[in-house]
Amino acid sequence: MNKVLLIGNVGKEPEVRYYEQDQAVASFPLATTERGYTLQNGTQVPDRTDWHNIVLYRGLAKVAEKYIHKGDKLYIEGRIRYRSYDDQKGMRRYVTEILAENMEMLTPKQTAVSSPAGQSAEPSVQQDKTTQDLPF
Repeated sequence: MNKVLLIGNVGKEPEVRYYEQDQAVASFPLATTERGYTLQNGTQVPDRTDWHNIVLYRGLAKVAEKYIHKGDKLYIEGRIRYRSYDDQKGMRRYVTEILAENMEMLTPKQTAVSSPAGQSAEPSVQQDKTTQDLPF
């Protein structure tokens, strides 16, 4: 079984590309952090942050384009994929990506800023109640 579960923060704005008949692919880095701690002998173990390359297709890519921003906290469920390519200098490069199959936004929606016409500047999104009940 190839299954990956991540909770982390978006490292930069999603890069979205469109291909044949309005199909989209989005990619962005996601940072996950293991909190540091102190051992019984007093040794400090620092925080450890890992970066993951997230790839979203079709509908999830369009959601990312509209609603995901740098710093947002996300839950990503997907699978790991390894691939390689030759760069412009002919060097073999290896890439590890997470192909997201499910995504939940964990960052609470901020109060929408009103435009001069009194209309909400951002579309309203109904947050799923199950997101608020997560134990983490």
